[in-house]
Amino acid sequence: MLALGALRGDRSRVMRTVVGLLLAAAATTVAVIAIRSLSETSLAAAHTVIVLGSSAVVLGFFVAPILAGSVDQLDPRRFAVFGLDERRLPAVLALAAFASVPSLTLILVQVAVVGVAISFGAPWTLSVLSGVLSLVTAVLAARAGMALSARFLPERRSRELTSLFALAVVVIAVPVCVFVASLGWAGAVPPILHSVADVLGVTPLGASAAFPFLLVAGRSGTASLSVTVAVLTAAAVAVGWLLLARRVLTTRERPAAVRERPGLGWFGVLPSTAFGAVAARSLVYWLRDRRYIMNVVIVPIAGVLTVVPLLVAGVPLPVAAALPVAVMALFFGWLPHNDVAYDSTAFWIHVASGVRGVPDRLGRLIPVVLIALPTLAVAISATLAVIGRWSLLPMFIGVGACLLLTGLGLSSIISVVSPYAVSRPGDGAFQQPQRMRGGALGQAGALIGAVALSLPALLLAWPVLIGEADSTAPVLWTGIGIGVGVLVIGVLLGGLSFDRRGAALMEFVETV
Repeated sequence: MLALGALRGDRSRVMRTVVGLLLAAAATTVAVIAIRSLSETSLAAAHTVIVLGSSAVVLGFFVAPILAGSVDQLDPRRFAVFGLDERRLPAVLALAAFASVPSLTLILVQVAVVGVAISFGAPWTLSVLSGVLSLVTAVLAARAGMALSARFLPERRSRELTSLFALAVVVIAVPVCVFVASLGWAGAVPPILHSVADVLGVTPLGASAAFPFLLVAGRSGTASLSVTVAVLTAAAVAVGWLLLARRVLTTRERPAAVRERPGLGWFGVLPSTAFGAVAARSLVYWLRDRRYIMNVVIVPIAGVLTVVPLLVAGVPLPVAAALPVAVMALFFGWLPHNDVAYDSTAFWIHVASGVRGVPDRLGRLIPVVLIALPTLAVAISATLAVIGRWSLLPMFIGVGACLLLTGLGLSSIISVVSPYAVSRPGDGAFQQPQRMRGGALGQAGALIGAVALSLPALLLAWPVLIGEADSTAPVLWTGIGIGVGVLVIGVLLGGLSFDRRGAALMEFVETV
């Protein structure tokens, strides 16, 4: 039976490998055909598409190993036991990296890119140099990403750490994808992407792909800058990989004094400090307690529902569509205004362990921040796609940051100064406690206070939204400045109040 199970497992792995290779071959074929078709377009379109694609490939080769946490088959430590020359081993492994499936795929893509550059009149020597530099930069960037991942991140990635990486991808990738999809293509590359390609063409991400097309376009000065950046980038990545590999081979890490235990979840991901412990416990509550979950679910619904009456009343769509982002940011900042009461009798853990006020206040804000950031990123992207004015992005960031951060700062104070009774753990999300004590001041204070403190940013945003002003920088920096200031002051004052009122808060949660 064991032999039969092993045979079935081997067949399953072989099938997965075959399917993966077939999918990679199909994707490579489609990419090569698409790149070759650029020869029939304009020089500007080919330059833009190839520079953007090359930049995405270089960034993806570096970031993908860090996000995926895959096992590095060419880890220098795997070969150190064979007694090989440690001075030559990093260079040999770098050459071996070009024989992998992703590298072979990239080689075929770069051959197609070189053909397109030559078809537009670029010298074949510079075109080949461009392809080689792009290939070397991407492959060695992947090597460096693998080395950094093995050096600083655990080999077996927990689902909690993977979730944090996924949130980062959502916050960055969703706005970019929505922005690109919302552009007016009309059978050609939108002009704004030409500007983006020009910027990326002089950066380490896209310089290696840009200089042949810049030279054909007669921009010799920019082409010289791009080729210089490309050569320096490839050299820097190569040196970085050699240094990382040499350190791995010649340095023995001191063993950790603690013992790794499975099943720690968020407690194993976050730092082993008072702040990390409070943040991990809060994350467990927010992701499992239906009282928290219901509060989180209601916030986006409440934000979207505000649009309907405004549209019925005849408010212009750009103004009405901008309101949900502000409403969601405001309510996300307001959510932790009574987090002490939601702890119920579990609050004694904080008092008995002697947790100080500032780590407690900061740790309780982590779940809200991790939920609010991707939600607001998607909401802002959708709003800008509806309005059709991506130049308003700094304005929305400033207003959203101001409302969110001021709400979190005030909530850090209100939850200690004016807590009120809530439904107990295990009760229904809409079940009310048998008796209420206070609460109106805390609820209204956090909500109205956040709006009042955010008025400068809101007043600066209104002329920009209705088209009477063009500059969005004042809204951005005013909103971020006020939000960060209120958050810092709120955490400090809330932490001081927490230190002084620990016994009173313990009595409160025990009696309600």
